[in-house]
Amino acid sequence: MKNRLKITFNAPVILSIVGISFVVTLMNYMTGGKSNELFFMTYHSALLSPLTWLRAFTHIFGHADWSHLAGNMSILLLLGPMLEEKYSSRTLAIVVVITAIMTSVINYIFFPEIALCGASGVVFAFILLSSFTSFKKGEIPLTFILVAVFFIGQQIVEGISVNDNISNMAHIIGGIVGGIAGYRLNMKAKA
Repeated sequence: MKNRLKITFNAPVILSIVGISFVVTLMNYMTGGKSNELFFMTYHSALLSPLTWLRAFTHIFGHADWSHLAGNMSILLLLGPMLEEKYSSRTLAIVVVITAIMTSVINYIFFPEIALCGASGVVFAFILLSSFTSFKKGEIPLTFILVAVFFIGQQIVEGISVNDNISNMAHIIGGIVGGIAGYRLNMKAKA
C-alpha cells in the first residue's frame, strides 16, 4: 500500500478569512461594487444602523480588486498557519476581531470622510505578532524592534507624504494590536 498524501484544513481561521474574502471580492465584481458598499466597507454612517456595526468587522473581507485581495491573502497565508498553530485558532480569531473593530472605530472617529475595506490591518497585526515567535521572558526580540521600525515607520512616513488610497492608519493600528498581542501572549505563556 502506498503512502497517500492528503490535504488538511490546517488553519481554520486563516482559510476561512481567505475563502470568505475571495467570495466577497467576487460578489463585489458581480455587483459593481454595491456589495462592498453595503456590507464589506466601513465608513461614517448612522450609529443606530445595525449595518454600521456589522461593517465594523466585515470590512476585513472586502477588497477593492483582485490585486488588493492577492496581496493581503498571500501574507495571511504565509504567516497565519504558523501563528494559528502557536497561539490557537481561538486566540488568532480574537486578534482578528480586535484588529477589525479597532481599525473601524478609529477610522470612524478620526477619518469620517474615508471608507475602509480590506484585511491590511490584520496583515500588519500578523506581521508584528509573528516577530514574537521566538520570545523569551525578560527579552524583547530585535526582530520585533526592526519590524516595528520598518513597517510602522514606513506607514507613518507614507501616511504623511503619499496620497494613494491606502489606509496607513489601519496598518499602524493593526501593527500596534499585533505587537501588544504578541507581547502579552508570550508573557502569559512564560509565566
